[in-house]
Amino acid sequence: QVQLVESGGGLVQPGGSLRLSCAASGNIFRFYAVGWYRQAPGKQRELVAAITSIGSTNYVDSVKDRFTISRDNAKNTVYLQMNSLKPEDTAVYYCHAEKLGWGQGTQVTVSS
Repeated sequence: QVQLVESGGGLVQPGGSLRLSCAASGNIFRFYAVGWYRQAPGKQRELVAAITSIGSTNYVDSVKDRFTISRDNAKNTVYLQMNSLKPEDTAVYYCHAEKLGWGQGTQVTVSS
């Protein structure tokens, strides 16, 4: 059974950086695509970035060139590096693995 554990959320100033981690308990994690999603109050949950089992990536236009998704299969972990953060990036961020489900979510707040 695979369980996803997220970490790295917190408070950061505009222009700052933050790295989110999504760690899985089983080696099967490496075979599935993973996405980072976010949901702000009153808004629909949005796919931010995704990565396949072989490392191909996609990004929503609003974060392209600022965020980077990556994975370390030896550590069963997917990362979201967030740079040049803006107040509109404030949301709860969720990790989702193909066929395996959702993480618990972690709050990211960007405030001036």
